[in-house]
Amino acid sequence: MRGVTGALRQWAPPLLLGLLGLLAWQALVVGADLKPYLLPAPTAIGEQLVLVAPLVWTAGLATGANVLVGIALGTIVAIVAAVAAARSSFVDELMSPTAAAVSVMPIVALAPALNTMFGTTSTTPRRLIVAVVVFAPVFVNTLRGLRQVQPVHRDLMRAYAATAGQLTRLVTIPGALPFLFTGLRIASSTAVIAAIVAEYFGGLQNGLGSRITSAAANSAYGRAWAFVLGAIVLGLIFYLATLALERAVARRHGR
Repeated sequence: MRGVTGALRQWAPPLLLGLLGLLAWQALVVGADLKPYLLPAPTAIGEQLVLVAPLVWTAGLATGANVLVGIALGTIVAIVAAVAAARSSFVDELMSPTAAAVSVMPIVALAPALNTMFGTTSTTPRRLIVAVVVFAPVFVNTLRGLRQVQPVHRDLMRAYAATAGQLTRLVTIPGALPFLFTGLRIASSTAVIAAIVAEYFGGLQNGLGSRITSAAANSAYGRAWAFVLGAIVLGLIFYLATLALERAVARRHGR
């Protein structure tokens, strides 16, 4: 019973706010007689969502696969780079400006170039773009966490004749996990945005971004917003999955 009450207290305010927002949106469209190309009504978007639900599902799967692979690739590279930077001042001086440059790299310029390199029928460009976007926040936060290890813990491991690899695996990385997941929470949402934006610039027409641009180009604005709603749900799924993974790892490490 307490669990149900706690869940209601947690979810009732945002759900109520969302409902009030939809009612205000509907009232604005009807009261101001806004045209669909300016702002479709929620009811019109809902009707289109029912009609194109299978397309939203398949497009979400295509975009989600690109996001998942990109997050995995970007995270692995970022962790390896952060560990190397934490252990070597030379690597740190090399990687810090690299991460800064990667973080400001424009997707609108990168996507067409990668499509030309790998071909318009390949999913590789979109996955690489996601990996690039994920790299910077995960690298910066993981490196910060790796530097937070208490000297007493490090000295204790050295007293037990632990190797550098054991020190990193048993002390440094577990201590950096909260920082790593902070970076992942930031990256999980931006990764979905990056994947969708990358789909605007050609390539396979099977993702949410491609469906949005196609619907808007054909003046099917309600349908375009239905795909936008699918993109929002996809972003929330990745964010919540990151939170769930963080809690599972924290529980395993007794935190």
